[in-house]
Amino acid sequence: MEFTLKLLFLCPLHISWTYLTMSSPEIESLSWGQMTVRGCSSTYKDCKVWPGGSRAWDWTETGTKHVPGVQPADVDEVLKAGVDTLVIGRGMRAELQVPSSTVDFVRRTGVEVHVLQTEDAVAKYNSLVVRGAKVGGVFHSTC
Repeated sequence: MEFTLKLLFLCPLHISWTYLTMSSPEIESLSWGQMTVRGCSSTYKDCKVWPGGSRAWDWTETGTKHVPGVQPADVDEVLKAGVDTLVIGRGMRAELQVPSSTVDFVRRTGVEVHVLQTEDAVAKYNSLVVRGAKVGGVFHSTC
């Protein structure tokens, strides 16, 4: 069973059967500018995933730019989903910055954080999913 909701009529939010079981969805594919998440019919450029769901990561919501990079507001939604581990994908060429203040913000919540180039980040994220970890992530799929 799966369905898509519209949040504020701006971006799709995907919720699938995994929402009821609260497992993190696997990232099925990654290529330049495109990511797909298991159980979701949408293709994302940048995405957020958490136990039970996924959605497009819209940088305009928080004013995110490559520099200074990922802000606490970008990851807060995923942290609130109750993850134990957060994986941040910095892009295919790792051009998206992640300031130490954001890493410190995540750690202060008691969540382990991994900041990696996106292909490595997806591999790390999926390895944690397979182990049944409560993992979330934010992934940038271009530069």
